[in-house]
Amino acid sequence: MSLLYQIAIYSYSLIIRIASLFNHKAKLWITGRKNIFNKIKNAIDSDSKIAWFHAASLGEFEQGRPVIEAFRQKFPEHKILLTFFSPSGYEIRKNYEGADYIFYLPLDTKKNAKKFIEIINPEIAVFIKYEFWFNYLKALHSGNIPTIVISAIFRKEQHFFKWYGGWFRKMLNNITLFFVQNEKSKELLNSIGINNVTVSGDTRFDRVSAIVKIAKTFPLVEKFAGDENIFLAGSTWPQDEDLIYQLASNFEEKMKFIIAPHEIQKERIDSIVKLFSGFKTVRYSEATENNISDANLLIIDGMGFLSGLYQYCHIAYIGGGFGKGIHNILEAATFGKPVIFGPEYNKFQEAKDLAGLKGAFPVSNATQLREITEKLLSDNQYYNVTSEVCRNYVKNKTGATSIIMKGILGIQKGT
Repeated sequence: MSLLYQIAIYSYSLIIRIASLFNHKAKLWITGRKNIFNKIKNAIDSDSKIAWFHAASLGEFEQGRPVIEAFRQKFPEHKILLTFFSPSGYEIRKNYEGADYIFYLPLDTKKNAKKFIEIINPEIAVFIKYEFWFNYLKALHSGNIPTIVISAIFRKEQHFFKWYGGWFRKMLNNITLFFVQNEKSKELLNSIGINNVTVSGDTRFDRVSAIVKIAKTFPLVEKFAGDENIFLAGSTWPQDEDLIYQLASNFEEKMKFIIAPHEIQKERIDSIVKLFSGFKTVRYSEATENNISDANLLIIDGMGFLSGLYQYCHIAYIGGGFGKGIHNILEAATFGKPVIFGPEYNKFQEAKDLAGLKGAFPVSNATQLREITEKLLSDNQYYNVTSEVCRNYVKNKTGATSIIMKGILGIQKGT
């Protein structure tokens, strides 16, 4: 199985290299790792105490951010090394001030993992949510380096819990502590003999709760909104936008619309402008005091600030639910905004919870979207109850960071 894993890793690298010839994201994946070991070796002070945090992408980084910042406050003598697997994380957060060193993670080969661990020589390694890289975990275990997984969530469909999952289960034995989101994850791990598990909850609640307190203002968005109700569609894909277009065509006189697509390449932005050709549209990058007030559709063509925009909306729609799964709904819920999303949400506990509590609303078609939007607009009492459900749901689930930090403190003290 180990040989098959190595073949899979090299095959993946080859596929990315081929894709990089015509795909911008794949090109960033390759160029970002060019001479990566020289970059790391030249940057890191070999005498420093290193705490290594790894995130797959931007979402996992935001999830782990409260722990990174709590660790820095508790252990100021440590240098924090942050790695990303995906360009969508690294390119947006490569200047994050909470870390001392930020790099792409080298490909998980035996040679790379051994070399990486030898160079950085971490005192502790923290993986956020998932990313179980076999060679890195083995190298950390061989070096007796405490390795923690935080905000993890496990499902019985994963290969760890299948009859053929013995090799994958052994990989998990290299991890010192698991901090999982729910009791079900703990039970699943216990069922395969892994008992070093603590139910901490999800650090995303700590992160989004903090967003409300530190949210920046966006004067141009405020001017766009004026006294109008705003329907904000975040992290959208084409199927989501088709649905929103049908809604906007019927509600143009009742609301203004903001669309923040998940990908912001020129082609994607141009396609949205074309779809909404009958609307008075302005791109955020081109917005001015003069042109934004008259617009009824604002397209966000920048990255990294969507979470702060939810404060301006009346209703939030979260994209991805007509594809592999919805994106983060908590950034909207923490502001007390009712949330709407597509039908693919069952892998996300917060979405199931809020749907059950009537704070969030899954829709499968334009008719359902129109009906729930009309209800939220016309019934103030219903809207206020829904809003409070969302706000309280986030508030009541904070605290995971303090549980995780207690565990980390115990490791650092050797207890």
